Amino acid sequence: MITYEISGFKTIDVKYLVFDYNGTLAINGILIEGVESAIQQLAKQFEIFIVTADTFGTASKQLKGLPVHLHILGSSNQAEAKKSFIEKLGKENVIAVGNGRNDRKMVETSAIGIVVIQNEGASSQTLMASDIVCNTITDVFGIIQSPQMLTATLRG
Repeated sequence: MITYEISGFKTIDVKYLVFDYNGTLAINGILIEGVESAIQQLAKQFEIFIVTADTFGTASKQLKGLPVHLHILGSSNQAEAKKSFIEKLGKENVIAVGNGRNDRKMVETSAIGIVVIQNEGASSQTLMASDIVCNTITDVFGIIQSPQMLTATLRG
């Protein structure tokens, strides 16, 4: 857990990181270079969940052996299912990261919502619902691991 004290915004005790899979941690179903090692580091401070529709059917294989909890969604009402997942964890303790339209409610509901653009792009609805916008997942990992960077981005 990390406590982020963000002047003019809020103080947040983050216990959980919730990531979408494809477009966020993976491109075309394959993990982006550097994701595995970053997850290993982040898992020392946070409990990590991957919530995905698993479009390419590769998430389980790609994440095998990593310290994450994989939650595969059904094909309908994905945005609501992701939001409900965040609420069950305790939204005040979650940083959520996604890029797709089905991530918008997850990003909006969490204590801190991050949208990542990358090669796939990001839904404009999810972009507008987020607190932070990053170009790459590597940038996201850097911000999460640096309370000073996150504070500099969100302070009032």
